[in-house]
Amino acid sequence: MFAAINAIIWGKILLFVLIPIGLWFTIRSRFVQVRHFTEMFSIFGQAFERKTDQPSSFQALALSVAGRVGAGNIAGVAVAIALGGPGAIFWMWLVGLVGMATSFFECSIAQLFKRREASGNFRGGPAFYIQHGLKKRLGAAAPILAGTYSILLLVAFGFAFNVLQSYAVTTSLNGAFGVPAPAVGVVLAVIVGVVIFGGVSRITRVVEVVVPVMAISYILLVLFILATRITEVPMALWTIVESAFGLNEAVAGGIGVALTQGIRRGLFSNEAGLGSAPNVAAVAYVRHPARQGIVQAFSVFIDTLIICTCTASIILLSGVDINDPNIDGVLLTQISLAAHVGDWADEFVAFALMLFVFSSIMYNYFLGENALDFFVKDNKLVFNIFRIATLGFVIVGANIDLSAAFGFADAAMGMLALVNLFALVLLFPIGLRVMRDFDAQRRNGVRPVLDPLDYQDLDIDESAWTLSEDDAAYLAEKRAKMPSET
Repeated sequence: MFAAINAIIWGKILLFVLIPIGLWFTIRSRFVQVRHFTEMFSIFGQAFERKTDQPSSFQALALSVAGRVGAGNIAGVAVAIALGGPGAIFWMWLVGLVGMATSFFECSIAQLFKRREASGNFRGGPAFYIQHGLKKRLGAAAPILAGTYSILLLVAFGFAFNVLQSYAVTTSLNGAFGVPAPAVGVVLAVIVGVVIFGGVSRITRVVEVVVPVMAISYILLVLFILATRITEVPMALWTIVESAFGLNEAVAGGIGVALTQGIRRGLFSNEAGLGSAPNVAAVAYVRHPARQGIVQAFSVFIDTLIICTCTASIILLSGVDINDPNIDGVLLTQISLAAHVGDWADEFVAFALMLFVFSSIMYNYFLGENALDFFVKDNKLVFNIFRIATLGFVIVGANIDLSAAFGFADAAMGMLALVNLFALVLLFPIGLRVMRDFDAQRRNGVRPVLDPLDYQDLDIDESAWTLSEDDAAYLAEKRAKMPSET
């Protein structure tokens, strides 16, 4: 069943939608992901900055990277290469590059339409920008489409992706240490439960520590390996390029398979266009929506252009037969690393993947909770039931096969992307308006700050845009100067 659904969504629809929309966003925005690239790195200077009780911009980045950097970067890259050949990585790059623009707009729009609930919590994401941003254009259909997105988000991240993440780590630990998969699932569920029952605040506190440690450790090991074989790296990269265009089809299933697998695994890895990251981006405190859009575009760069490339290079330089049917998923990455540094790589990958998966499940849980909140508004009983269900799906993932795990996840992910991309195309003029406001303030030499008065024609929640004391004073000063400047 999943195979038939995926053949339609990925082979006949998303294949001709995802990259063209990203290219359109890129061109119309004058390559926003390139123009603001250097500014993306400034987020590290704000790592410990907290102006309000909302999550900081850095915490939102850490949580979104936690979701993006996971099984997709280790198992997903290996699957892409095994099924589509090295050329699949080229198409993952392309999805990542244009996905940076897509992520910029979806996250900026999510920030603009975020809401403050009676409890004081902040919520946002595609369901919210569909309901409040498209109600004039779609009328009564807007809340229906928003509800549809929320259901798909719950199914995809709350259920399907947790199954897949659990499958990846149990396979890895079983291969490295011989630990029975069911036992891994139970232990992982217990650890996850300790965190998610502490709520969103505990999740953000945990991931802002775990994510940098796991990402930096993995990247450092890979960079060490690449440095020792630096003269071979250009050839590995060229293999990716020539395979992408069918120039070396002997190592793959041809350009069509490489293209399909690259787009599918690329979207699974960086999530640009799915609408998942905007759920996190919307709750962060920033002075201007475009600021968080820039930050989230950076997370796509980290995921696909850095970490996925590192994993792919290690596999291609290892000499391991990528067409061996007995080596699939995360095992291909583990065996490839072992070929470079010795058998201890099995244990390292297993440990790294455990951290990746743990943080990804935190992220998936947050998205599932956000999806439920759209319907029940901060209902603690419902959230607790969902937390228990999340632990159940973690255990299920430890006892499932690869095809079922990826098939279920791919189908849910594809339908989620279609709904979100449809909404983004309709909301793109608003996204451009936000971007141009940000750019204009920068050109005028002022610090970009959103003024809710400039967006009174839209259904935004002004209470969600209560600025910190110094930012509010700065905005008041800007308003005071306006009459004299016109």
